[in-house]
Amino acid sequence: MGTRPAVTYTLGILCIILLIVSIALLVTKVFPHTVDNYVKKEVQLKNGTAAFETWENPPPPIYMQFYFFNVTNPEEVLKGQKPFLEERGPYTYREYKPKENVTFMDDGKIVSAVTPKTYVFVPELSTGDPESDLIRTVNIPVVTVINMAKYSSYQILLAEALLTFESEGLFTTRTVHELLWGYKDPVLTTIHKFMSDVDEYFGLYYKMNGTDDGDYLFLTGKMNYKDFTQILEWKGNKSLDWWTTDACNMINGTDGTSFHPLISKNETVHFFSSDLCRSLYGTFEQELAVKRIPAYRFVLPSEVFANASENPANSGFCVPADDCLGTGLLNVSVCRQGAPIILSSPHFYQADPKYIDDIEGMHPNKIDHETYLDINPFTGLLVRAAKRVQVNVYVEQVIGFRQTGNVQSLVFPVMYLNESVLIDDSSAAKLNSIILQTDVVTAIPFMMMGLGILFGLIFIILACTNREGTEAERAPLLKPS
Repeated sequence: MGTRPAVTYTLGILCIILLIVSIALLVTKVFPHTVDNYVKKEVQLKNGTAAFETWENPPPPIYMQFYFFNVTNPEEVLKGQKPFLEERGPYTYREYKPKENVTFMDDGKIVSAVTPKTYVFVPELSTGDPESDLIRTVNIPVVTVINMAKYSSYQILLAEALLTFESEGLFTTRTVHELLWGYKDPVLTTIHKFMSDVDEYFGLYYKMNGTDDGDYLFLTGKMNYKDFTQILEWKGNKSLDWWTTDACNMINGTDGTSFHPLISKNETVHFFSSDLCRSLYGTFEQELAVKRIPAYRFVLPSEVFANASENPANSGFCVPADDCLGTGLLNVSVCRQGAPIILSSPHFYQADPKYIDDIEGMHPNKIDHETYLDINPFTGLLVRAAKRVQVNVYVEQVIGFRQTGNVQSLVFPVMYLNESVLIDDSSAAKLNSIILQTDVVTAIPFMMMGLGILFGLIFIILACTNREGTEAERAPLLKPS
């Protein structure tokens, strides 16, 4: 047997081996399982790992945009007419929130940390100057005092006299900076003289610049990759105590900045927000790409803020019990020192239409007002996200307070925020490189199959040509005449 037949048979054997091995690898999913097991082992909070460094000090820039609603017809509102609101903003701040006081516990299974937040104004991304732009809005300290005093005729007399003396009404005009970071309020200053625990200053983000929201205990993911950065305790507690059911008081999921790797589409991602005083969850909506990085988009379904009649699981958020607001709203007065603060999505997106109809100037839409999380399913990294929350105040006519006039009972928008993050180019390049490497590894069986098919084609060609050559060799040299 010559060299050519030997090569032919060798290619045939290699073709069969490669095809059998590649099919076996594909059926058993050896390489995907190997990659998955490697990720499960590596993605945990441990000193020196990339996952820990990203968690401790997230490299992508975070921006907080504030939009305020300016009341253009305050006198008409006090006469019972519909409010006309004009949106102002955005006033954009760069947000820094590294993890500090990081301490590992229980043989590396748990880690404690705090997350101080610092905000720095970014004028080039803003419309207007927060130091000089004036906003006419609901006077939240006044509404809070009225709300607390309205159940006692004696307290009504005292509170009304105080508001009259200080010439304070239902509306106030302040700069954006004052409304956000605090101002000395005349009503609160007077009350402070008799009740020292009442702060003289008020601001929507007063004492929230350069401070943290409490101590957290996180699971590191050492024992189970699905526990990666799950919150175990907040402020020393495993649950909340503001709501009326155990389910609503649960602290579920992560802090919303990171998630476990190998996320599937049928998962529900849970996260806790101290700003909203509750845990939230997102469900899969669509696949997309962010800077060429594959991502799953998770959004808050409408039932998250649905009325208890639509979603009985939300009955615990009715405070007091059985006093439920309409769909799309969350009463957080219990965790805001009694201030009648109600949270919603911006412009009452996904809320009961009556709240939109009560206010002139509300234009809800999915693109601008939806909260979403774009997560790379392989690593669990957050590649893009937007948390959008509106702060509203409940106002109503209260007998005994002339400051309320004939105002309608309203959920009155004050401002909304858009906290957004987009992975930076450097981090995106690193993540794309990691994804490419894993794609190459998981594609090895297909490469083997392709090589086997190629060898098979060459084998067929050589086998046919060998047969032709053999027949020619066997033909007689001299043909009979």
